[in-house]
Amino acid sequence: MSLVLDAAAQDLLFREARTANAFTDEPVTDEQIEAIYDLVKYGPTATNQSPLRITLVRSPEARERLVRHMAEANRAKTATAPLVAILATDNEFHEELHKLVPHFPQVKDLLYAERPARERSAVLNGALQAAYFIIGIRAAGLAAGPMSGFDAAGVQKEFLDDDHTPLMVINIGRPGPNAWFPRAPRLDVDEVVTTI
Repeated sequence: MSLVLDAAAQDLLFREARTANAFTDEPVTDEQIEAIYDLVKYGPTATNQSPLRITLVRSPEARERLVRHMAEANRAKTATAPLVAILATDNEFHEELHKLVPHFPQVKDLLYAERPARERSAVLNGALQAAYFIIGIRAAGLAAGPMSGFDAAGVQKEFLDDDHTPLMVINIGRPGPNAWFPRAPRLDVDEVVTTI
């Protein structure tokens, strides 16, 4: 095998990891989330823009407000997960570029002066960061239940502002009994990779 990562880490991050649908009641701490972010913040994004913003939903009142916006099939698991995170893009991410790209001060105006360009870039790069975040959750020994089944406009109005666009909601915790659906098939490499 040509991978450097050992088999146990490969299993933890990919082969044995699944989308969790049930969790124990063991809390997920702020320290765990900080450790996850401190690891995954190094994942690449275009011009290091880092548009992902994470809202942790901890209070019972906020959880109840969020559950109302979830698709019916996602409500019970969102109501009972130890921690729920709303992942969104910051469409004004360019205001942070002076810190993130100090060697290229003109990047803000050169590439991201127009809001539509920022929104397109934020969705792509925010989705990359969301994927890194899920892998970070797995690296912490936790399970993630990412979901796109929610009323995005409702979540934006309830928890965010016009400058932030929700990408996904992730339930986070230790997997509980019957947490997994059966593993679905995947495409083989020859179905995905073409050499020209």
